[in-house]
Amino acid sequence: MNFKTICFSMIALATMACGSKQAEETTNTSSEKETEWVTLFNGENFDGWKTYGKDTMATAWSIVDGAIVCNAGAGENNVGFSSESLVTTSTWGNFEFELEYRIAKGGNSGIFYHVIEADTLPFDFITGPEYQVLDDEFSRSETEPYKMVASNYAMHAPAETKKPNPHMEWNKVKIVYNNGHVEHWLNDEKVLEFEEGSEDWLARKAAGKWANSATYAAFKEGAFSLQNHGDEVHYRNIRVRPLK
Repeated sequence: MNFKTICFSMIALATMACGSKQAEETTNTSSEKETEWVTLFNGENFDGWKTYGKDTMATAWSIVDGAIVCNAGAGENNVGFSSESLVTTSTWGNFEFELEYRIAKGGNSGIFYHVIEADTLPFDFITGPEYQVLDDEFSRSETEPYKMVASNYAMHAPAETKKPNPHMEWNKVKIVYNNGHVEHWLNDEKVLEFEEGSEDWLARKAAGKWANSATYAAFKEGAFSLQNHGDEVHYRNIRVRPLK
Protein backbone atom coordinates (compact mmCIF):
# COMPACT_ATOMS: atom_id res chain seq x y z
CA MET A 1 0.00 0.00 0.00
CA ASN A 2 1.57 3.33 -1.05
CA PHE A 3 1.50 6.61 0.88
CA LYS A 4 -1.40 8.07 -1.13
CA THR A 5 -3.56 4.99 -0.48
CA ILE A 6 -2.83 5.16 3.24
CA CYS A 7 -3.82 8.85 3.35
CA PHE A 8 -7.12 8.18 1.56
CA SER A 9 -7.88 5.30 3.93
CA MET A 10 -7.22 7.47 6.99
CA ILE A 11 -9.44 10.26 5.64
CA ALA A 12 -12.24 7.78 4.89
CA LEU A 13 -12.07 6.35 8.40
CA ALA A 14 -12.07 9.82 9.96
CA THR A 15 -15.05 10.84 7.85
CA MET A 16 -16.98 7.72 8.85
CA ALA A 17 -16.20 8.31 12.52
CA CYS A 18 -17.25 11.97 12.28
CA GLY A 19 -20.44 11.02 10.46
CA SER A 20 -21.22 8.42 13.09
CA LYS A 21 -20.66 10.96 15.88
CA GLN A 22 -22.84 13.58 14.15
CA ALA A 23 -25.61 11.01 13.64
CA GLU A 24 -25.40 10.09 17.32
CA GLU A 25 -25.52 13.76 18.36
CA THR A 26 -28.49 14.40 16.06
CA THR A 27 -30.32 11.41 17.50
CA ASN A 28 -29.59 12.52 21.06
CA THR A 29 -30.70 16.09 20.31
CA SER A 30 -33.90 14.89 18.69
CA SER A 31 -34.59 12.62 21.65
CA GLU A 32 -33.93 15.44 24.11
CA LYS A 33 -36.36 17.73 22.27
CA GLU A 34 -39.04 15.08 22.43
CA THR A 35 -38.65 14.73 26.19
CA GLU A 36 -38.86 18.51 26.70
CA TRP A 37 -42.60 18.67 26.02
CA VAL A 38 -44.66 19.36 29.15
CA THR A 39 -48.29 18.27 29.26
CA LEU A 40 -50.44 21.08 30.69
CA PHE A 41 -53.73 19.14 30.89
CA ASN A 42 -54.00 15.51 31.94
CA GLY A 43 -57.50 15.00 30.50
CA GLU A 44 -59.00 14.14 33.88
CA ASN A 45 -58.94 17.13 36.23
CA PHE A 46 -57.90 20.78 36.54
CA ASP A 47 -54.52 20.16 38.15
CA GLY A 48 -52.27 23.02 37.04
CA TRP A 49 -55.18 25.35 36.23
CA LYS A 50 -57.28 27.96 38.06
CA THR A 51 -59.71 30.76 37.36
CA TYR A 52 -57.97 34.01 36.43
CA GLY A 53 -57.74 36.28 39.48
CA LYS A 54 -59.26 33.68 41.83
CA ASP A 55 -58.27 30.56 43.73
CA THR A 56 -61.51 28.72 42.94
CA MET A 57 -62.74 27.10 39.74
CA ALA A 58 -65.48 28.89 37.81
CA THR A 59 -68.58 26.79 37.11
CA ALA A 60 -68.48 27.61 33.39
CA TRP A 61 -65.53 25.25 32.97
CA SER A 62 -65.83 21.46 32.96
CA ILE A 63 -64.08 18.37 31.60
CA VAL A 64 -65.91 16.43 28.91
CA ASP A 65 -64.47 13.44 27.03
CA GLY A 66 -60.89 14.33 27.95
CA ALA A 67 -61.20 17.99 26.96
CA ILE A 68 -61.45 21.25 28.88
CA VAL A 69 -64.82 22.74 27.96
CA CYS A 70 -66.22 26.21 28.49
CA ASN A 71 -70.01 26.55 28.61
CA ALA A 72 -70.62 22.91 27.72
CA GLY A 73 -73.93 22.38 25.94
CA ALA A 74 -74.50 26.06 25.12
CA GLY A 75 -74.35 25.31 21.42
CA GLU A 76 -75.07 28.42 19.36
CA ASN A 77 -76.25 30.36 22.42
CA ASN A 78 -73.84 32.92 23.83
CA VAL A 79 -74.27 33.07 27.60
CA GLY A 80 -72.39 36.35 28.02
CA PHE A 81 -68.74 37.39 28.22
CA SER A 82 -67.04 36.55 31.50
CA SER A 83 -63.79 37.63 33.10
CA GLU A 84 -63.40 34.08 34.44
CA SER A 85 -60.81 32.77 32.02
CA LEU A 86 -58.94 29.58 32.84
CA VAL A 87 -55.24 30.16 33.53
CA THR A 88 -52.24 27.89 34.12
CA THR A 89 -50.56 27.96 37.51
CA SER A 90 -47.19 27.65 35.73
CA THR A 91 -45.46 30.43 33.82
CA TRP A 92 -43.38 30.38 30.63
CA GLY A 93 -41.01 32.66 28.77
CA ASN A 94 -39.79 31.40 25.38
CA PHE A 95 -41.88 28.45 24.26
CA GLU A 96 -43.52 26.31 21.63
CA PHE A 97 -47.15 25.73 22.62
CA GLU A 98 -49.72 23.40 21.09
CA LEU A 99 -53.35 22.45 21.59
CA GLU A 100 -56.46 21.42 19.69
CA TYR A 101 -59.78 23.24 19.88
CA ARG A 102 -63.28 23.04 18.52
CA ILE A 103 -65.83 25.80 18.88
CA ALA A 104 -69.60 26.14 18.57
CA LYS A 105 -71.23 27.80 15.57
CA GLY A 106 -70.50 31.54 15.64
CA GLY A 107 -68.35 31.13 18.74
CA ASN A 108 -65.52 33.30 20.07
CA SER A 109 -62.67 32.48 22.46
CA GLY A 110 -58.94 33.02 22.67
CA ILE A 111 -55.58 31.71 23.84
CA PHE A 112 -53.38 34.15 25.75
CA TYR A 113 -49.74 33.90 26.80
CA HIS A 114 -47.46 35.83 29.17
CA VAL A 115 -50.54 36.52 31.31
CA ILE A 116 -49.97 38.20 34.68
CA GLU A 117 -52.40 38.30 37.62
CA ALA A 118 -52.71 41.31 39.94
CA ASP A 119 -55.45 43.11 41.86
CA THR A 120 -55.19 45.98 39.36
CA LEU A 121 -55.62 43.66 36.35
CA PRO A 122 -59.25 42.48 36.04
CA PHE A 123 -58.76 40.67 32.70
CA ASP A 124 -56.14 38.37 31.18
CA PHE A 125 -56.10 40.33 27.91
CA ILE A 126 -54.78 43.41 29.69
CA THR A 127 -51.36 41.74 29.74
CA GLY A 128 -51.39 38.72 27.43
CA PRO A 129 -51.36 38.84 23.62
CA GLU A 130 -54.11 36.70 22.09
CA TYR A 131 -54.21 33.98 19.48
CA GLN A 132 -57.81 34.45 18.38
CA VAL A 133 -60.11 31.42 18.43
CA LEU A 134 -63.22 32.04 16.35
CA ASP A 135 -65.74 30.45 14.03
CA ASP A 136 -65.00 32.80 11.14
CA GLU A 137 -67.79 31.47 8.94
CA PHE A 138 -70.65 32.33 11.28
CA SER A 139 -68.98 34.87 13.59
CA ARG A 140 -71.41 37.04 15.53
CA SER A 141 -68.75 39.25 17.06
CA GLU A 142 -65.87 39.87 14.64
CA THR A 143 -65.52 40.82 10.97
CA GLU A 144 -62.12 42.53 10.61
CA PRO A 145 -59.25 40.31 9.37
CA TYR A 146 -57.00 41.20 12.30
CA LYS A 147 -59.64 39.91 14.71
CA MET A 148 -60.44 36.63 12.99
CA VAL A 149 -59.20 33.13 13.79
CA ALA A 150 -55.40 32.75 14.15
CA SER A 151 -54.87 36.52 14.27
CA ASN A 152 -52.76 38.30 16.85
CA TYR A 153 -55.96 39.87 18.09
CA ALA A 154 -56.39 43.53 17.12
CA MET A 155 -52.78 43.66 15.90
CA HIS A 156 -51.94 41.32 13.00
CA ALA A 157 -54.14 39.49 10.49
CA PRO A 158 -53.24 35.92 9.53
CA ALA A 159 -52.64 34.81 5.96
CA GLU A 160 -55.72 34.59 3.77
CA THR A 161 -54.61 31.07 2.87
CA LYS A 162 -55.41 29.77 6.37
CA LYS A 163 -57.66 26.70 6.45
CA PRO A 164 -59.74 26.50 9.64
CA ASN A 165 -62.05 23.53 9.98
CA PRO A 166 -65.80 24.18 10.36
CA HIS A 167 -67.44 24.79 13.74
CA MET A 168 -67.33 21.87 16.18
CA GLU A 169 -64.54 20.18 14.23
CA TRP A 170 -61.08 19.96 15.78
CA ASN A 171 -58.39 22.45 14.78
CA LYS A 172 -54.71 22.33 15.75
CA VAL A 173 -52.96 25.45 17.09
CA LYS A 174 -49.27 26.12 17.55
CA ILE A 175 -47.81 29.31 18.99
CA VAL A 176 -44.07 29.94 19.05
CA TYR A 177 -42.54 32.74 21.11
CA ASN A 178 -38.77 33.12 21.01
CA ASN A 179 -37.24 36.39 22.26
CA GLY A 180 -39.97 38.45 20.62
CA HIS A 181 -40.22 36.40 17.44
CA VAL A 182 -43.79 35.07 17.25
CA GLU A 183 -45.37 32.49 14.97
CA HIS A 184 -49.02 31.47 14.74
CA TRP A 185 -49.81 28.09 13.16
CA LEU A 186 -53.21 26.66 12.27
CA ASN A 187 -53.68 23.04 11.22
CA ASP A 188 -49.94 22.56 10.64
CA GLU A 189 -49.54 25.67 8.45
CA LYS A 190 -47.77 28.84 9.56
CA VAL A 191 -50.28 31.63 8.99
CA LEU A 192 -48.67 34.56 10.81
CA GLU A 193 -45.19 35.73 11.83
CA PHE A 194 -44.13 38.97 13.49
CA GLU A 195 -41.56 40.57 15.77
CA GLU A 196 -42.91 41.79 19.09
CA GLY A 197 -41.46 45.22 19.91
CA SER A 198 -40.39 46.03 16.33
CA GLU A 199 -41.12 49.41 14.73
CA ASP A 200 -44.07 47.88 12.87
CA TRP A 201 -45.40 46.27 16.05
CA LEU A 202 -45.09 49.53 18.00
CA ALA A 203 -46.88 51.45 15.24
CA ARG A 204 -49.76 48.96 15.22
CA LYS A 205 -50.06 49.16 19.00
CA ALA A 206 -50.02 52.97 18.99
CA ALA A 207 -52.75 53.10 16.34
CA GLY A 208 -55.10 50.50 17.76
CA LYS A 209 -56.92 48.95 20.71
CA TRP A 210 -53.82 48.80 22.94
CA ALA A 211 -52.59 52.37 22.33
CA ASN A 212 -53.11 53.47 25.94
CA SER A 213 -52.20 50.20 27.61
CA ALA A 214 -48.90 50.10 29.47
CA THR A 215 -49.32 46.42 30.37
CA TYR A 216 -50.29 44.83 27.04
CA ALA A 217 -47.49 42.46 25.96
CA ALA A 218 -45.24 44.11 28.54
CA PHE A 219 -44.20 40.86 30.23
CA LYS A 220 -41.83 38.28 28.77
CA GLU A 221 -42.91 35.49 31.09
CA GLY A 222 -46.35 34.55 32.30
CA ALA A 223 -49.18 32.03 32.26
CA PHE A 224 -51.31 30.66 29.43
CA SER A 225 -54.99 31.51 29.54
CA LEU A 226 -58.14 30.19 27.83
CA GLN A 227 -60.89 32.77 27.42
CA ASN A 228 -64.53 32.55 28.45
CA HIS A 229 -66.24 34.74 25.85
CA GLY A 230 -69.64 33.24 26.60
CA ASP A 231 -69.52 30.60 23.87
CA GLU A 232 -69.01 26.86 23.96
CA VAL A 233 -65.43 25.86 23.19
CA HIS A 234 -63.43 22.66 23.77
CA TYR A 235 -59.64 22.40 24.30
CA ARG A 236 -57.50 19.25 24.43
CA ASN A 237 -53.94 17.93 23.94
CA ILE A 238 -52.47 21.01 25.59
CA ARG A 239 -48.70 20.99 25.89
CA VAL A 240 -45.68 23.31 25.86
CA ARG A 241 -41.97 22.98 25.13
CA PRO A 242 -39.65 25.60 26.66
CA LEU A 243 -37.17 27.25 24.31
CA LYS A 244 -33.83 28.61 25.49
